[in-house]
Amino acid sequence: METVYGYIRVSTKEQNEDRQIIALREVVTAEENIYMDKQSGKDFKRPAYQRMLRKMKKDDLLYIKSIDRLGRNYEEILEQWRILTKEKGVDIVVLDMPLLDTRRGKDLMGTFLSDIVLQILSFVAENERTNIRQRQAEGIAAAKARGVQFGRPIKPLPNGFEKVYRLWKADKLTGVAAARLCKMPLSTFLYKAGRYEKERTE
Repeated sequence: METVYGYIRVSTKEQNEDRQIIALREVVTAEENIYMDKQSGKDFKRPAYQRMLRKMKKDDLLYIKSIDRLGRNYEEILEQWRILTKEKGVDIVVLDMPLLDTRRGKDLMGTFLSDIVLQILSFVAENERTNIRQRQAEGIAAAKARGVQFGRPIKPLPNGFEKVYRLWKADKLTGVAAARLCKMPLSTFLYKAGRYEKERTE
């Protein structure tokens, strides 16, 4: 008897996995056979995925929501597909793409067509991620050009900072004394002094 598995990956701990869970619960009846990793897909040292892989045997069935759950790039997706289908002898069903169902067309033509579809979709998945990163970079650059500030807002300088700065710059105050007057650590005073000096010269 085949064992039916489901695999879920969310790329960060903030990402919501509900969409994948709902889809897999409809096809995987045993809850303990649904494995989930909540971490980056940078590599495949993912504990849940590896545990599932060790348990799988020939003719078992794996459901995933989309092809990019197997990897973050074209090569990774194809490699994991090869390990699962060729080395482990497992069938795979990709819910978002019914054409990727290795249970169908086990003859040479069926396998050939499935491999072609897989390669196309893997390329499309990687290309879309590349485009997303490029759009994000372009958006950030455009926002910076408009003067949008990223990161934590910079706190305003404390009252009297300019006077203390001038005394420190004229060697009439040590850095420690200047920082104490401004009620901040020495490292913070030196950082703010550097920013203040840079802004004055721009």
